[in-house]
Amino acid sequence: MRRLVLGLTVLLLSCGVAAAQMKIRPEVTKSVATKTVDKPQAKPAKKKKPAPKGPPARELFGSVPTPAPLEARAIGSYSKGCLAGGVPLPLNGPDWQVMRLSRNRNWGSPQLVQYLERLASDARAFDGWPGLLVGDMSQPRGGPMLNGHTSHQVGLDADIWLTPMPDRILTAQEREDMTAVSMLKDPLTVDEEKLTLEHVKVIKRAASYPQVARIFVHPAIKKSLCQRAELVGKDQAWLGKIRPWWNHHYHFHVRLACPPGMAGCADQKPVTGDLGCGKELDDWYGMLKKSAIWMAQQDIDPDAESAPPKKKGILLRDLPADCKAVITAGDNQLLAEGDELPPEALRAVASKDAGPGVPILTEAQLQTLLNGGKLGIPLPDRNPIR
Repeated sequence: MRRLVLGLTVLLLSCGVAAAQMKIRPEVTKSVATKTVDKPQAKPAKKKKPAPKGPPARELFGSVPTPAPLEARAIGSYSKGCLAGGVPLPLNGPDWQVMRLSRNRNWGSPQLVQYLERLASDARAFDGWPGLLVGDMSQPRGGPMLNGHTSHQVGLDADIWLTPMPDRILTAQEREDMTAVSMLKDPLTVDEEKLTLEHVKVIKRAASYPQVARIFVHPAIKKSLCQRAELVGKDQAWLGKIRPWWNHHYHFHVRLACPPGMAGCADQKPVTGDLGCGKELDDWYGMLKKSAIWMAQQDIDPDAESAPPKKKGILLRDLPADCKAVITAGDNQLLAEGDELPPEALRAVASKDAGPGVPILTEAQLQTLLNGGKLGIPLPDRNPIR
């Protein structure tokens, strides 16, 4: 019995020593601390507040009825810019009349207005053209438009109807309702009875001035001009400025180069000197055929009313920096985000398109093109960028 008690006493003493040794071993203490202490967590990144957007630039510029009282300047590029010191083409002249007055788009640089007045006078005096019907130029301060164009932003573009001016002054209502005449017989062919030799002369005249950079017409009109250029003189260099582009079948679009020394005006590359009557025109006809097939397959009515395509919401900050001074000049109060458009801007949007749509292929024409095994593609954007 005495031996049993002595054994238990020794065992208890041994366990107590072992436990005490474990408590004071530094490597054990360090190991345990490493496993139980949490690392500090990184602070969450602060969310950046989204920059205020404001109304799209097209609403800002489309709602201002007056020009910027600044020195005349075309600022930026034809499709991304604005106009300072814009001047209006008078609504009536001896050789021209302005159409679609509700749009208030008869504004341009002084150079554009001078060009149009001279062209109208020269075309009547030398080419037998009775006068110009002038469509869209630019808004009073240029910039993006609420509808109708991507270009025409710097006061150097103008649309001129291929319909001759009548021999009387049109009423304001007639200028809203009258429709320009299409020169097309079908999507690929000009009606030679409509596109007369006088048309060829006036387009050549328009391209002949050195300040003209380009003139845009429908590819079928370009083809007809190439075929008939020799009828209006040996010099055919003017054809190089005539550029094919979609939907320009009832008007031609004049684009002036940046005036010399005008700071901040961005020119396009000059035309190459090629007349554009060869491979380039063949390539355009390939695209025209695909578009004509696609439109016929979709059974599209080119004159049907439809919602305008949604444009990208370019903001004022996306335009050249000087455009902010243009839009605010003369203490102009900018629209705030969510403000309603003023009545004059709504009238511009509601105005009738200047001309008819591109003709649709007949069933027989469609089958003829389909025999070539070509698939249709959608019609590209109508606005010239080249």
